[in-house]
Amino acid sequence: MSKLKVGILGATGMVGQRFISILENHPWFEVVTVAASPRSAGKTYEEAVGDRWKMDTPMPEAVKKLIVANVNEVEKVAASVDFVFSAVDMTKDEIRAIEEAYAKTETPVVSNNSAHRWTPDVPMVVPEINPEHMHVIEFQKKRLGTSRGFIAVKPNCSIQSYAPVLTAWKEYEPYEVVATTYQAISGAGKTFKDWPEMVGNIIPYIGGEEEKSEKEPLRIWGKIENGVIVPAESPIITCQCIRVPVLNGHTAAVFVKFRQKPTKEQLIEKLVTFSGEPQKLGLPSAPKQFIQYLEEDNRPQVALDVNYENGMGISVGRLREDTVYDWKFVGLSHNTLRGAAGGAVECAELLKAMEYIKEK
Repeated sequence: MSKLKVGILGATGMVGQRFISILENHPWFEVVTVAASPRSAGKTYEEAVGDRWKMDTPMPEAVKKLIVANVNEVEKVAASVDFVFSAVDMTKDEIRAIEEAYAKTETPVVSNNSAHRWTPDVPMVVPEINPEHMHVIEFQKKRLGTSRGFIAVKPNCSIQSYAPVLTAWKEYEPYEVVATTYQAISGAGKTFKDWPEMVGNIIPYIGGEEEKSEKEPLRIWGKIENGVIVPAESPIITCQCIRVPVLNGHTAAVFVKFRQKPTKEQLIEKLVTFSGEPQKLGLPSAPKQFIQYLEEDNRPQVALDVNYENGMGISVGRLREDTVYDWKFVGLSHNTLRGAAGGAVECAELLKAMEYIKEK
C-alpha cells in the first residue's frame, strides 16, 4: 500500500514538531510538505526551526531538507498532499478561515486547533469515545460544497485525563463532577528553557481552559441531530486549571456523584476493560489497553506513567469513596501525545479506516 501524502500546517511550532516526530516511520502516512508562516517559507525545515527543535528525539532526516511552504498559499500546498494536519498559530478567526480554505480545495483537514471545536457540523473526536461523530462530515461537506474536503478536530488536551474515565462509567450515570487539572508547560508550547519563571512555580490560571474543560466533554458525549452535533446536558462539570512545573503530562483530581451506586470493583473493571473502535480496528497509534488502573497509593505519577502505551493511554489511580461526593480519583494523560498531535494522528487513522481520507 502506498502511503498517504501528508502536509503539516504550522510545522515549525511545538505541536507541528510533535506531528513530524510521531509521523516518522508511520505505516500509513508520509510527511511530504511542511508549511509555516511567510517568514519561514523558502528555507529548509532544518534552517526554519534552527535551535528551536523541542522534541526529545532528533529531527527526522526525511524532513530536514524539505523546503518550507508558505501556509497562506493554500492551493499550492493542497496540490501536493492527500490531507493536512493543522497546528497553525494564528487568531481564531484566521484559523477558521484558513482551515476552511484548505477543506474547500478538497483537502481534508485534521486540526489540533480549537477554532472549529464548536462549529456545529465539525466532528470533535476522541476515537475511543465518539467515532460515530465522524458521520456529521457528510452534512459539513454539503455546507462547504465539497466532495472530499472537510475539517475534523480533536478536543482540548486538559479533558483527556478524565473524560475517558467518565465515559467508561456512563452506565452508572455520573451527574455532577468537580475536576482540578494540573497542566504541563508543554501545553503552552513551552519548555523550561523558554519559560524559566515556571521552575518551582504554580500559576493558578490558564486562559480559556476552564470553560473548555467544562463544556467540551458534553460535546463529545452529544448526538448528531439534523446535521449538527447537539451537546449532552449531563453530567454538570466544574473545573479549575492550574499550570504546574512539569514538562509533559496533565494530571486531574476528580470528584464524581452517580445516580447509580457502583462498587469500587465495578468501577475499576469498567476502566480496564474499556476499549473502542481504534482497538477493534487495530489502528497504528491506538493503545492496546486504553485505560490502566494503578493500585499503589502514590500513582499515577508523571515521571513513571506519562508514557504509558507510548503516551496514548490514560492512567488512573487513587479511586476511593468521598465524604461529600460518591467517588474520587486521579487521572493522568500525556498532553502533547494523547492530548494533541497523537490524538489528531489517531483521528486521521480512524478517518482513513472509515474511508473519509483517501488518496486524491
